[in-house]
Amino acid sequence: MWVWLTIGSAILLGFYDVAKKQSLKKNGVLYVLFFATALSTLLLSPFLHPGPVKDHLLLTVKGILVTSSWISGLAAMRTVPLSTLSTIKASRPVFVLVFSLILFGERLNVWQWAGSLTAIAALLLLSRTSSLEGISFTRDKGIWMAAVSVLTGVASALYDKFILGFMEPLFVQSWANLYITVLLGICILAEAGFRKSALPHFHPDWMIILIALFITAADFLYFTALDQEGALLSVISMIRRSSVIVPFIFGALVFKEKNVRLKAIDMAVMLLGICLITVGSI
Repeated sequence: MWVWLTIGSAILLGFYDVAKKQSLKKNGVLYVLFFATALSTLLLSPFLHPGPVKDHLLLTVKGILVTSSWISGLAAMRTVPLSTLSTIKASRPVFVLVFSLILFGERLNVWQWAGSLTAIAALLLLSRTSSLEGISFTRDKGIWMAAVSVLTGVASALYDKFILGFMEPLFVQSWANLYITVLLGICILAEAGFRKSALPHFHPDWMIILIALFITAADFLYFTALDQEGALLSVISMIRRSSVIVPFIFGALVFKEKNVRLKAIDMAVMLLGICLITVGSI
């Protein structure tokens, strides 16, 4: 059952990424994140039940990790083509496996090692393809922001496995969203203070409603899947990253991005790596 929940989460996550890309055309990164997360928190407000102070402190850490990952990810999305960014994000399960090996004592089998090396090869291929668009993996700020997003996202996934050992999924999701909203609000005020300017004008955008709905549903399925008996974080992470197929298709067919054929090869290699790791993890 947890596998099907994760597949549903992956599909919703893909549409969430597409909606974010569109919303950035009207509003800044922080505004998009703040209003989408605030709306998501409102949807989850019936589940904001009191809990131990320790749990709330742990969820504050969760909020910091997610906020960092989202801000850096959306900052990268403003400059990096969606098809390129999608393939970079697809590398996240590889890092989840590596850190699971280090932190939780997990051991990779032959399939998992083959998949990890294949995914790394896909990143090298993507570096070559992106150079055709003037994007340097070593000098482009957008690529560095994407890397920060991936690494903090990996830390958040590992942290999820830890806290769900003693917290209910909806308790985690609802309170984490609230803390993320507060942190984003602080970031908006801090940015305005740093620039010594008034807060930028917010342009109403129905895409933000879609963002909130997609991420709320995707995270609900994800936390529910991860909380089930026998669920494997490594496999869940792999399946969730298949969400990159949705924005990749939109980037190629709707946004008419460049070098789609070459990127399709890169994406195919990345997905092959994910499939190998998934097969070895079941």
